[in-house]
Parts: sequence; structure tokens; C-alpha cells
Amino acid sequence: MNTKLKTLTIEDWEALPHGDGNRYEIIEGELFVSCSPGLPHQKVVMNLITLFVLFLEKNRIGELLTNAGLLLSRYSGVIPDIVVFLNETSEKIITGDRLTGPTDLVIEVISPGSANVRRDRVDKLNLYSKHRVPEYWIVDPANLTVDQYVLHGSSLTLSQTLQHEEERLSSTAIPGFSCLLSQIFGRI
Repeated sequence: MNTKLKTLTIEDWEALPHGDGNRYEIIEGELFVSCSPGLPHQKVVMNLITLFVLFLEKNRIGELLTNAGLLLSRYSGVIPDIVVFLNETSEKIITGDRLTGPTDLVIEVISPGSANVRRDRVDKLNLYSKHRVPEYWIVDPANLTVDQYVLHGSSLTLSQTLQHEEERLSSTAIPGFSCLLSQIFGRI
């Protein structure tokens, strides 16, 4: 559900009742509200967390956060499912206890519903492109696909769509990280 009554700011966003079971995000001043994701969404997120945690424990090159508030402007505050950033990026994107700039990789797992699909595939893609996120994955549990977008110049462009379980997804922003599609969608 989205509502557009007035252009909202981060100050408005921070005043919303976070923790009530809904996810509140502001994209270019517009409020987007979604409910808690279902089990397939959560299982895919857990699979990705496990893959990245194992990788980052062996390769101490960065950090992973889940459901962290990402403030990209005065009018855009979102809560991606997963963000990963390199150690050298952290100095540029952390202000106090907030992420205030583009992380190296943003991962969104699509929940059912046309509003959710549009938000991740259109609104957030445009937002992350505008703020020059180096890499963006859109993970679709319903169709068992991953769209990998990579920053080229000033915009994110579709690099590949993976749809077969034996295909390997390699990050362009997180050096050395790769996994099979079957590892992302296992046990959902």
C-alpha cells in the first residue's frame, strides 16, 4: 500500500510506529507500507544470510546487515532485506548509528502482490540507481529467479537473470562472493 498525501521526509519516517509488524519506507517522499513477509521470503533471506556470513567469516572484507534503515536522502529512507558493504565503504556510509549512503550490494526479496513487485522492480530500482548503489539483486521466490543489476555509468542496468538452479551468481561488488541459485532457493 502506498499513500501520497504530502511529500514526507526522514523526520516523518522516524516518527512512524516502527515495530508494529509493518515495514514503513519513504521513496522520494512517498510512503510505502508493507506487512510482514511470508515463509518463502524469510527462508530465502535466511539462505542468503547464511551464504554471506560463511563467506565474510572466511574473508573479512565487509559486513552484512538485515532490515537496516538506509537513508539515501532527506526524502528517501528504505529498509532493504539485506545490505552488504566492504570495510572501506563503511567510513563513507555510516553516520552515527545509521547507514546514510549507498551500500555496495542491496538485496531485495520480492513478496507476493503487485504493489510489492512494483516497489522492488521499479521504485527501488530507480532509487538505488539514482543514488549509485553499485549492485542490486532482486530475488523472486515465486519464480525462482534472481535479477542482477550492476551500476554502469550513472544507472543500474540488468546484467543477468538467473533462472536455473545450477547457474552461479557472482557479485561484482563483493570480491570473491558467488553461489549457486540452488543455494538461494534451497528448502523453500
